Amino acid sequence: MADVLFILNEAPYGSERTYNALRLAVTLSAQPEHRVRLFLMGDAVLSAKAGQEVPSGY
Repeated sequence: MADVLFILNEAPYGSERTYNALRLAVTLSAQPEHRVRLFLMGDAVLSAKAGQEVPSGY
C-alpha cells in the first residue's frame, strides 16, 4: 500500500492548483493500493467548506 500526502495551502479560487490536487487525491483514493491524506492549511481550508459558490469573475 502506498501512502500519499497532499499538503495544500493555496486558495480554492484564483488558480487551478488546489482543484487539480483534489481531483488527483480523489482519483488515487479510489484505488485500493493507495491511502490518501489531505492536509489543508491557510486559504486551502476553504476548499473543504460545503455549499460554496464560485465567486464572480472565476
